[in-house]
Amino acid sequence: MPEISPQARTWIRMGIDYAAPAVSLIAFLVTHDFEKATWWLVGFSVLAIAANFILERRVAPLPIIYGGMALVFGAMTLIFHDKTFVKMKPTFVDTALGAGMLIGLAMGKSPIRLIVGDNLHLTEAGWKTLTLRFGLFFLALAVLNEFIWRTQPDNIWFLFRFPGALLITLAFALSQMPMMMKDAQAAEAAANLIDTQQ
Repeated sequence: MPEISPQARTWIRMGIDYAAPAVSLIAFLVTHDFEKATWWLVGFSVLAIAANFILERRVAPLPIIYGGMALVFGAMTLIFHDKTFVKMKPTFVDTALGAGMLIGLAMGKSPIRLIVGDNLHLTEAGWKTLTLRFGLFFLALAVLNEFIWRTQPDNIWFLFRFPGALLITLAFALSQMPMMMKDAQAAEAAANLIDTQQ
């Protein structure tokens, strides 16, 4: 089997991560049936978890969190015939992510560093700033989900969850690029200074 390039792997990973919400949106737009769309969400969540494990050869945390919660809340929606459960899933996930980052930050850790991995080189202050901002962002996203599902019709909520939330997250991440680039330059300069002193 040919080796997959890092760029291709990134696109494949994104396709896997967003397959379930994309398919559930299409199912809802075609059938106008919330429960049928939830069946598709649950089914593709199982496939996404399996595909991610095959691709990564390990249990990646975020796909497990998103896919696992989709399974739990989707199953509850189907069992109790109450779409409130699946609508509240993003609230629980985003609140958990936001709270986890802020709690980790309070304990002197940077949980977002575990998510980003070695792809980004920042100073400790930079990691703390990024963790704080993303923690607050995820909490705000949870509040936004609550507002939309409680005040808007189903089709608006589906569009908010995908591609709305994805686009909002990408826009927020892009807004952090100037800070990250500036801090990465500072980290590189500090590393160079240490090298010259050795």
